[in-house]
Amino acid sequence: MSTSEGSVTATEKKIPATKKKAVVSAEKKEKVATAAKKKVVVTAEKKEVKATAAKKKVAVTVEKKEAKATATKKKAVVTAEKKEPVTSKKVGSPKKNMLDETEIKCIADAILDKKGSFVCSLDLRPIGTAICDYFVVCNADSSTQVNAIADNIEEMMIKNCGRKVIRKQGKENAFWVILDYANIVVHVFQTEYRQFYRLEDLWADAKRTVYQE
Repeated sequence: MSTSEGSVTATEKKIPATKKKAVVSAEKKEKVATAAKKKVVVTAEKKEVKATAAKKKVAVTVEKKEAKATATKKKAVVTAEKKEPVTSKKVGSPKKNMLDETEIKCIADAILDKKGSFVCSLDLRPIGTAICDYFVVCNADSSTQVNAIADNIEEMMIKNCGRKVIRKQGKENAFWVILDYANIVVHVFQTEYRQFYRLEDLWADAKRTVYQE
């Protein structure tokens, strides 16, 4: 009987220790769970802060783009305003007009001297969007004649007007030679190419002057 009682007492003693262990384990689990919750909350807060920062960054970027677009529009308006007076000045002074006419006449005479056909000048100044003030256009029936006309124009412009061509293009094949004198650009075509490109039709609004022998 005494042995049985002793056994019960030992078992009873073990129970409180087991309970304590279970309680401690539960507390640890609760602490871990609480820490995990806090970590989740902190992570969520960080994500929210990051998202807010990203939104602000996007808003700032959008504002910058809008400001840039507005500045570009203003620049375009200013550029257009600057161009308007230039267009109105294109007519030129009487002295410059006389000089231009002298140079155009020199070019036309040089063309006619080499039997160029259908010589004309186009006054592009009132148009405003042209790359120069005048075009001089003519044609010839062969590449040899085209190059002869171009060479004679260069020679006569140096001799009579003291002007050298700034740029020239097309002499290697001579179906369309271009001589650029800045204010005047000369186009010497082979006949078939002049008919094909119809340069004068592209500038139909320009005043045309025809030169003959």
